Amino acid sequence: MDHSLFPELKKKFKKPQDVTAACISCHNGRATEVIHSTHWNWERMEYVSGKGIRSIGKKNILNNFCIGIAGSEQSCTRCHAGYGYENTASYFSDSLNVDCLACHDNSGTYMKGNEQAGMPDTSVDLSFVAQHVGKPTRTNCGTCHFFGGGGNNVKHGDLEEALFDPTRDVDVHMATDGLDMQCVDCHTADKHQMLGKMYSVSSMNRNRVQCESCHGSMPHNDNVLNEHTLKVACQTCHIPVYAKVNPTKLYWDWSAAGKLKDGKPFELKDSAGTDVYMSIKGAFKWGKMLKPDYIWFNGTASHYLVGDTFDPGKPLQINQLYGSYDDPDAKIYPVKIHRGKQIYDTGNHYLIQPKLYSAKKGDGGFWGDFNWQRAAEEGMKQVNLPYSGKYGFAETEMYWPINHMISSKEQAVQCSECHTRNDGRLASLEGFYLPGRDYNPAVEHLGVGLILLTIAGVVLHGSGRIVMSRKRKPMKHNKA
Repeated sequence: MDHSLFPELKKKFKKPQDVTAACISCHNGRATEVIHSTHWNWERMEYVSGKGIRSIGKKNILNNFCIGIAGSEQSCTRCHAGYGYENTASYFSDSLNVDCLACHDNSGTYMKGNEQAGMPDTSVDLSFVAQHVGKPTRTNCGTCHFFGGGGNNVKHGDLEEALFDPTRDVDVHMATDGLDMQCVDCHTADKHQMLGKMYSVSSMNRNRVQCESCHGSMPHNDNVLNEHTLKVACQTCHIPVYAKVNPTKLYWDWSAAGKLKDGKPFELKDSAGTDVYMSIKGAFKWGKMLKPDYIWFNGTASHYLVGDTFDPGKPLQINQLYGSYDDPDAKIYPVKIHRGKQIYDTGNHYLIQPKLYSAKKGDGGFWGDFNWQRAAEEGMKQVNLPYSGKYGFAETEMYWPINHMISSKEQAVQCSECHTRNDGRLASLEGFYLPGRDYNPAVEHLGVGLILLTIAGVVLHGSGRIVMSRKRKPMKHNKA
């Protein structure tokens, strides 16, 4: 539909909420659907193993990137699907706060303002954008999902700005010189409830996007390959590498943050122009064209929740992805493992949610004051937990399933890359016997024995046939 024809959208809008009012004057009920969605609430009711049914999501789960949004909402909510984020019941129930343009702008000119709590940038022509809306594109989705964690490809490793206009070498599905699929072709929606989820903030095996939905459970002409699909996810073979174009963050050391030069924050970049140090965030390690790590995964996960105690003597798993070979629902999946070093309360033995964003110096935000003690004090007030007054830094890990940057079948993982004893892709994956990788004396001796018996059987059978054929051959008689 050409929305530029509608008189309701041709007027000058004074504020973005007026655009939403115009949208829902025709699309009645749609904003109500949005305010019941995860994109709006940043949380959902989930069963978390060992912790029961909990309301979890971006709003209240910590990670080992920017840690959490508490105290930094003014900055973090740039990616919220609403205007002027406020953590109040009245805000979340008001349909006029829903930002229709963030997902439906097709003009390519809409953008959120920096540190404006989700309000559009002041340069945006709201009337022009409102007249150029339609089905969400990769640009709409990628504007938030490609830049999570404060930069391009920081979090996922398989979602980055190269997917705005990718070639087949980057992703066979989204390639603009190929199928040119959009995110919503797979991540379909029913009443604004999107199919698919991120296991950084989800725990249950439901509403997932499955390769089999399009390709079926027996996608190959080769039956041996089809048998693999019982225990091997499609992504495992068809994503041989990720971070194909731009590097992704692999390690984030918050303990190094806070260094100043001449009293001012600074940044250091490597030869490729990638940040390796920032005063406000610490030190980083990156990687490009990476082979994934592999785990058994059944679609369920557990999460570190604010206030959970842990042993700082070993790495804390922020999100644990469950599965094993013996689990009938588990398959081998590729993952990115992001490791970090982040602040925790040495007295109470739980992670600290520091206040990071600073509206002004002196408000306790680390990005303005560079004082961990004050940032810890103010941040823990935001999450209503006591702070012992002592802090340290603990090693943490997060697991990110790799689902994008699908390679062509010609570039898929070869059999010998897994079925080998020489540092194969699955060398560290335990709990099962993998032919070509594992050595079991009993199995090996049994196999050799069967081969020898087979050879002996062939020899005996052949010898018997020869002997019997000679016995049956008629005698030759001389003529008198």
